[in-house]
Amino acid sequence: MQVVYERCCGLDVHKKTVVACLITVSPATAERRKELRHFRTTTQELLRLADWLTEASCSHVAMEATGVYWRPIFNLLEGLFELLVVNAQHIKAVPGRKTDTKDAEWIADLLQHGLLRGSFIPETLQRELRELTRYRASLIQDRVRMVNRLQKTLEDTNLKLGDVVTDIMGKSARAMLEALLDGQTDPHLLANLARGRMKAKRAQLEEALVGTLKAHHRFLLSEQLVHIDTLDEAITRVSQEIEQRMGASEPASKQRSPSGASAPPPTTMPGEGTIDESNAEQGPEVLTWKQAVDLLDTIPGINQRAAEGILAEIGIDMSRFPSAKHLASWAGMCPGNHESAGKRLSGKARKGSLWLRRLLMEVAHGATHKKGSYLKALYWRIAARRGHKKALFAVAHAILVIIYYLLSRKVSYEDLGENHFDERERQAVEKRLVRRLEKLGYEVSLQAISPAA
Repeated sequence: MQVVYERCCGLDVHKKTVVACLITVSPATAERRKELRHFRTTTQELLRLADWLTEASCSHVAMEATGVYWRPIFNLLEGLFELLVVNAQHIKAVPGRKTDTKDAEWIADLLQHGLLRGSFIPETLQRELRELTRYRASLIQDRVRMVNRLQKTLEDTNLKLGDVVTDIMGKSARAMLEALLDGQTDPHLLANLARGRMKAKRAQLEEALVGTLKAHHRFLLSEQLVHIDTLDEAITRVSQEIEQRMGASEPASKQRSPSGASAPPPTTMPGEGTIDESNAEQGPEVLTWKQAVDLLDTIPGINQRAAEGILAEIGIDMSRFPSAKHLASWAGMCPGNHESAGKRLSGKARKGSLWLRRLLMEVAHGATHKKGSYLKALYWRIAARRGHKKALFAVAHAILVIIYYLLSRKVSYEDLGENHFDERERQAVEKRLVRRLEKLGYEVSLQAISPAA
């Protein structure tokens, strides 16, 4: 096989050790030489690894994406060599020959002949934003679990406050809970703490606030409320840090796609046009993170927090993805491709980024409740045939495609409206509705309404 890289190295990464296999090929004699060394994963040892590879004039280094153990090695070697972090599933060695040394040799052999494809590793700023947004998502999940525990404790006291109020942590409910912890047990006085529209439910609140609150219940509720307040403060601090970093960051520099060639964004959209191109020429040359957040905020279902999370996962430079289809495939937001002997065996989507998928499914759920929107019409159009889950997945895919074109063309979103599909297929809709009425025994004649009327 043809040798692509004359000096390259394969790393078998573990928590405490790294096995490095350096392969060098002499241009004159074509002599191939392997050298194996073991290093620990401390900073000093990894710097020794970097010095060794630099002295050997190594150009490319490849390693498996092993948990989080590849990250410190990548951080120290970044900028010194061409680094490839490879999906472990793509480089399985021959069965029966499994040792750390042979794994490093196998990775180096594949790299030398150009048979490895590196995973997409974003720039440093985006990696930092990813860690912050994912940590915030974990905090939000912890808060949801704690609120559920609070609700479970209230059920044990037979206080049915959660059956009346929509948000157990709302202002009215929180005031009632604090009064209960202070010793107030009169349902009438507790119901009078209701605010706003909750005042109309005073009779239901008086009935729901009759229960048995014991000493250990008061202790549990107090601890849970303090924990929720602590999580709220942590979420606020992390959100401020994310907003500050996105606001203070410089415009993203043009990056190349993983293949090395710069791919310009396409000029046409597949299917329906869901963005306004009237001001495409007026957009900035290079987007900042803050501008990208504002663009995504124009899409139904996406707020600032969701926009920050999505951008931290995919970035703001769409030139690294040749098309919207490539972005959807990388994110795992499109049907899978499993065909054999001419039969389609499965259309199950790939895993992709679980953090990104969770965000897209959340915003898709919100977009389907936006009145008069194109995305709501898309949801009901598919849900009637394929069901709720597949329709929601399709809406999430459509949102990701919209995001790609908004960031590529630097324009804001313009909704096509709820009647887009009916207007696009006007004749088919007319024939279908006429046939349904004729089957019910009616004689139908259609007459268009004049614009003046």
